[in-house]
Amino acid sequence: MARKFLYFIAVCIAIFIAGRLALTFYPDTLSRLAFKPSGQFESQSALSSAQYAEPGMWLVSPNSRNDPARWAPKGPPAPTPVRAAVFFVHPTSYLAKAHWNAPLGDNEARTRAVTFIRAMASPFAGAEQIWAPRYRQAAFGAFLTQGEDRAKALDLAYGDVLQAFDHFVSQIPADMPIVLAGHSQGALHLRRLMAERVKDQPLGQRIAAAYLVGWPLSLKHDLPQMGLQPCNIAEQPGCVMSWLSYGEPADPAMTIAAYEADKGLDGQSLKGSAFLCSNPLTGSAGGTAPASANLGALVPDDKLENGEIKPAFVPATCRPDGMLSLQSAPEMGDYVLPGNNYHVYDIPLFWMNVRADFTRRVAAWQAAR
Repeated sequence: MARKFLYFIAVCIAIFIAGRLALTFYPDTLSRLAFKPSGQFESQSALSSAQYAEPGMWLVSPNSRNDPARWAPKGPPAPTPVRAAVFFVHPTSYLAKAHWNAPLGDNEARTRAVTFIRAMASPFAGAEQIWAPRYRQAAFGAFLTQGEDRAKALDLAYGDVLQAFDHFVSQIPADMPIVLAGHSQGALHLRRLMAERVKDQPLGQRIAAAYLVGWPLSLKHDLPQMGLQPCNIAEQPGCVMSWLSYGEPADPAMTIAAYEADKGLDGQSLKGSAFLCSNPLTGSAGGTAPASANLGALVPDDKLENGEIKPAFVPATCRPDGMLSLQSAPEMGDYVLPGNNYHVYDIPLFWMNVRADFTRRVAAWQAAR
């Protein structure tokens, strides 16, 4: 399983990097021609919450066999059992140009999504329940352009996530705490979901923690609309963790430009707006932590045949620009993105710390009841 896990990671990251390299070294027009979905957005019927009663609509659920979210590397002890339900939204795994949104029957996108779940949802493996929906995600190329088709593709994807979440809530015990987790596109959809389902809603009292990683969250224009505060201390329940990892020397110009071209949840421009940098080594917003605070990164070997937990692997410092600096360029393999962007490693770099943080915040939520 470990061999297959890391092999697929290598394949999908390599394809992803090809897109990012083109975006870096070629003019915008050529990048759009190369990766923008062909044709116009195709209108599709909205899914209903009832459709998520079908087991096939879930990549992970309590009834899953060979659950990828329960994958574990060799070495660390089994996770502490945690009475909580995790709702995890995977990042973009549809890389084709044929559609603006991934067809639910696309096997390649499904396989990649399962791979990402193994790497990114496995720190939450101690949870009593983990749910990860299939959804008609926006295509990779949708993030390389602006315009109405892009907006429609994201709306369609979000609609699926929202319906999946409503079904998830209906199926878990009414007194069970909820943890939201997602990376990249998954974090983007959870950002909006929190504005619509968490802020000023009774359900907000059940959110033990939210991990929205790999997507910038504006301190002024997003977080006040989401219903939860940033995590300021390690023992704080009901808060948001978010970070974007960069090695040094870092060049986050592409990420910042894309962020500032968008609007916040309040409809205002994000230009010049600071965004949340959580430090996964301290469980707090901002600050710095030495490598000794890193309980273990999930690092693939040179042959990509296995994964190893390496304690004290990297330090972490929140930079003035909001990026999480690794203070060097650690060796994670050949899949670091331009600008020393460790996007695909945001969670694996701090795998053991995320696992401990999750356990600690749910315990704090339970103690506060």
